[in-house]
Order: sequence, then structure tokens, then C-alpha cells
Amino acid sequence: MSDEAPVPAPGEPTDRTLAGWIAHQRWYTAKGGTPRLRTLAEPAGTRLVLDDVPTGPVLYQVPVGTDDTGAVRDATTDPDWIRGLAARIDADDESLVPIGSVRSSRVLSGEQSNTSVICETDSGAEVIVKVFRVLHHGDNPDVTTQLALSAAGSARVPRVHGALRASWPDAGRADGTATGHLAFAQEFLPGLQDAWRVALGDARDGTPFAADAERLGAALAEVHRTLAEVLPTEPADEARRTAAIATMHGRLDAAAREAPAIAEHVDAVRGVYARAADAEWPDLQRIHGDLHLGQVLAAPEPRGWVFLDFEGEPLRPLTERSLPDVTLRDVAGMLRSFDYVAGALAQDAEPVDAGAWAHDARSAFLDGYQRGTGSDLRAHRELLDAFELDKAVYEVVYETRNRPDWVGIPLAAVTRLVARSAA
Repeated sequence: MSDEAPVPAPGEPTDRTLAGWIAHQRWYTAKGGTPRLRTLAEPAGTRLVLDDVPTGPVLYQVPVGTDDTGAVRDATTDPDWIRGLAARIDADDESLVPIGSVRSSRVLSGEQSNTSVICETDSGAEVIVKVFRVLHHGDNPDVTTQLALSAAGSARVPRVHGALRASWPDAGRADGTATGHLAFAQEFLPGLQDAWRVALGDARDGTPFAADAERLGAALAEVHRTLAEVLPTEPADEARRTAAIATMHGRLDAAAREAPAIAEHVDAVRGVYARAADAEWPDLQRIHGDLHLGQVLAAPEPRGWVFLDFEGEPLRPLTERSLPDVTLRDVAGMLRSFDYVAGALAQDAEPVDAGAWAHDARSAFLDGYQRGTGSDLRAHRELLDAFELDKAVYEVVYETRNRPDWVGIPLAAVTRLVARSAA
């Protein structure tokens, strides 16, 4: 593939006309900046443009055309373009259940980083097609993890219909070419609430959530068991343990500089991290990586909880998000989410004390996870405390920057966890 920018077809936007349009899109990352666009490639009926911003180049997928007035039009809103995309996804992997003919499509509103399109098919089924906007070389873990689970027959993720890959020029790579995922299609589950909304409603009403939390723990255990069976695992060697603990210390250092409220706890937190470094670690495997109640849908029984969005922690490089990791990171993320249910209700105009509700939900979730894995989490208490503390430290910084009135939520968790670990 040539490094020269493709020449737009007649009627298609030039890089210059596209720049003004892309600057106002929700998924454009350099908010307030002036795009400096250069089309790199036009594979598979779409367009890949490089934005040379001062913070570093970013590659976007921008399928566009023009309307009758000559204005730029997002092709994801065009049913004909979506039909073509669905056909290309079906052709890319014939081993999966095909999407089939698309009767109609609509863009899902509210997304920040990608564009999801709901497709109604001739079979009556609905499919959600996620168009990735910011592209990277390598496999997207949202695709590969859910594909592995779906191929294994797991009902804990929406059934995968397929994904579309492409290549583009990349002067920074030895062979001059990068390859990655452009789009991902899976079963759409309409009308379902996520676990955050279910838990928030139950906690506000005083409805016990323990039984649901226990089933949620068992469902996560099932996901982890399946991933360990179908994707590689590896021992947590000294290098990986040292790197993980170093990342925790680095986040703590940054938090202490930015969030004075955490300063008095720094030494105690470091003590927890030191004990975690010396503890026994389970084998590393593929995990969710950014798990919280908002990433789980409440489907009717017998299916139950369904997990979404396996892209991993957004701030980590794509290559790191697919690496085997510690399952306790997912467990810790869910524990923090239960705390946030109680914390959010305490901030209501009519505050609700859901502290006991959250405690019971956390305990039941851990019971379900232990039952599902057949392991004793008490044997990994130091490590679980470290991962939960690391998440809470991150939250202290986030709340300090964005919602200072909420900083007490993660700060209370830091206080509780260091006290428990020292006991």
C-alpha cells in the first residue's frame, strides 16, 4: 500500500473540508484543537485519516460522504453504507452466524469514543455493530475476548456475529504496515437495564441485592473459568509482579501530589502494596480489565447477567490490554462499584444510607465468586486489598478533578482497606 494519500473520489470531502467537521465530533480526542488531517488509506469502504496533533498522531476511522448541499455526512447514518459494512463483516469470517440482510439501522446516541449502530435484520433479529473510531495496531480485546467466550458457547456475553479487520501504512513499524479491527458485530439485547441501574434502584428502595450479587459473582467466575480454558494463561513471574506493584506505587505518587486528602494514608497504602508483592499470586489470564456494574446487563433468567465492553482500562495502551492479568482486578472493580452505589445515594437531594446494603452486596458477590471458582479468596486477601486500593486511589484523583463533593466515597474505602489490612 502506498504511503501517498489517496485522492478523494469526486464529491467526497477533502482532508481540508473534513477537518472542520471532525473537530466537532464527540469521539474526536483533541478537543479544542485544530485537526491536521491526512488520509492514509481507504480500505473496506471506509476512510482512515491521521491527525498530526502536538500531543502525538492519532488515527481515526471516518466513513463519510456528502449530502445534497455538499456538507459532510457521517456514513454510519446511511443505511446503505451499514448494509455494505454488515456484508463485509459476514464475508470476513464465514464460520460465525452471519448478520444477514439489514432492513434498517439507527445510530445509538450518547457514545463518546466509538459509534454503535443498531441493525434490524430480515430475520427479525437485532444486531449491534460497533464502528471503532480511534484505531491502533493489534487485536482489540473487546473483539478477541468476546469472540473467545462466544465461540466457547458462553451465554455471559452477547453472541458474536463477526468483526472486520484492515491494514494501513505505518512508517513506525518495521514492515511499514499496521493491522487492526475496524468494526465488531454482536447480538443486541434491547430493553435490558444494566446492573448499576438495578442496584441503584434496589438500594434506594431498601430492597436486598444479596441474591443478585451472589449470582453476579458466580457469573464472573464462569467468565474467568471459560477464558482460562480457551485463551493462554501464564504464571505471575517476578517481572510481572514487580511491574504491577510499581504501577500501583506510581499511581499513588501522582495521587499524593494532586489530592492532598490522601497524603495521610500514603505510608499505610504502601504497606499494603508491600504485603501484596510478597503474597502468592494466581496465574495470569485474560480478564475484563475495566469491570463495574455498568458493564453488566440484567437479562431474564435463565440467562441472567451478561457482560459487555471488554476493551480494558481506557488509559492503558492497546497492546497491554490484551496481556494476561490477575482476575482479582475484575473482582476489585466490582467491589468498588458496590461502594459507589451507596456513595451516589448519599449525595442525593434526599440522601439514602445504603452502607449496610453495600456491605451485604459485597459479601454476597465474593461468596458467589468463591463458589464459582472453588477458591478461597481469604488466601489472596492482601492481593485483593491492593487491587481495590489501587482502584480507590485512582478514584480519589478523578473525584478531586471532576466531583470534589464525591471524593469522600473513595477516600472512605482507602481508610477502611488500610485499617483492615493492618489488622
